[in-house]
Amino acid sequence: MHILQPKHIKLKEDEISKLCSQYNIAKEQLPRIKKNDPALESLNVIKGDVIKVIRKSEEKEIEYFRVVV
Repeated sequence: MHILQPKHIKLKEDEISKLCSQYNIAKEQLPRIKKNDPALESLNVIKGDVIKVIRKSEEKEIEYFRVVV
């Protein structure tokens, strides 16, 4: 992982269901990220996994969520 690359974390099933109920969405409604994305190399992902991306700004950390396709 490069120092400028945002942190990517694979979510567990219970975290995914909590996220979906919190935002009242289906997992398929999340933005997509390709399985062969270089940031996902070490995460051992499969299609349908949900990834939390943490980007740091000057003031705070911002979380984004992506579903693997």
